[in-house]
Amino acid sequence: MKLSLWRIAALLSLSTLSLAAHALDCDKATTQADMDECGSQALNRADAELNQTYIDYRNRLNKAQQNQIRDVQLAWIKYRDLSCKYASSSTGGSAHGMALQSCLTQKTQERTKELKALASCPEGDITCPR
Repeated sequence: MKLSLWRIAALLSLSTLSLAAHALDCDKATTQADMDECGSQALNRADAELNQTYIDYRNRLNKAQQNQIRDVQLAWIKYRDLSCKYASSSTGGSAHGMALQSCLTQKTQERTKELKALASCPEGDITCPR
C-alpha cells in the first residue's frame, strides 16, 4: 500500500506531539530505553524538518516537477530505510534500535540539506529544477 508523503507527515506530527509530553534530558540519558527515546526524538525532529523543507520546495515547482519530486522523494525514503536496515543489521541486541535510528536521522538530515540546496540554487542554474 502506498502512503502519501502528506499522510506520513501527519503521522510524524502526531508522534512528535506525544513525545513532547515526555521530554527527556538526552544529554543525561543513561539507560538504553532513554537513549532509544532520545534517538526517536531526534529522528522525529529530523523528519519534521525534512517534511517542511520538502513541502516548501515542492510548492515552488510546476505540476510536472511536483510529480517528479514526489516520485524521487518516495524512492529516497525507500532507499534510506533499506540502506539503514542493512547498515544496522550487524548490530544486535538492545543497541539495534538506536543504531537504526541514528542512521535514519543522519540520512534524513543529509536529504534535508540536499533539498535546501535545490531550493536555493541561483536563477538560471540549468542543473537545478525550479
